[in-house]
Amino acid sequence: MVDTELQTEKRCTPVWSISHPTQSDALHMWRIARDSGVLDLNSSYSYVLWCTDFPSTSAVAKVGDEVIGYVTGYLRPSGSLMIWQVGVDEAYRGNGLAASMLAWLADSLATLQGEPLVMETTVTQSNTASRALFAGFARRRGMELTESHGFGVDLFPDAHEAEPLLRLTPQEHMKRPNNSA
Repeated sequence: MVDTELQTEKRCTPVWSISHPTQSDALHMWRIARDSGVLDLNSSYSYVLWCTDFPSTSAVAKVGDEVIGYVTGYLRPSGSLMIWQVGVDEAYRGNGLAASMLAWLADSLATLQGEPLVMETTVTQSNTASRALFAGFARRRGMELTESHGFGVDLFPDAHEAEPLLRLTPQEHMKRPNNSA
């Protein structure tokens, strides 16, 4: 568990801790997604499943016992970490919490794998906040950020934008010959 304190000129944000989620965190993750007004809201059952089956590739941030943010992800067959959803409670947005959770998760998985992690996500063109999050994360980490076709609008039964694939590749992976990861 990591404690992070962010100080600004005007205020000191409460210390948050980041860890892997447990089943009891699922309802709070669902609430954050619902209240965001912008995230795709999955069923409450799916958040319970995520916390049960994919806790090692996901993260939650808490102040005390209160869940204030989360990242859900899973390892793809290629070995890359697919980031499914990043949610931060409105009261804690703009403090670097999303980037801190991504960094914590990437570092914890890199420690297990013994090498830096390739990360992937899909993000609509209109989701400028998520695009900025991943672009800034890649820049700070010296990762290459590429964009390719992900999921087209024809795959969604409802009115949904295309979801291009963003791939964040560490320098170590870019130097390898014939690397398909």
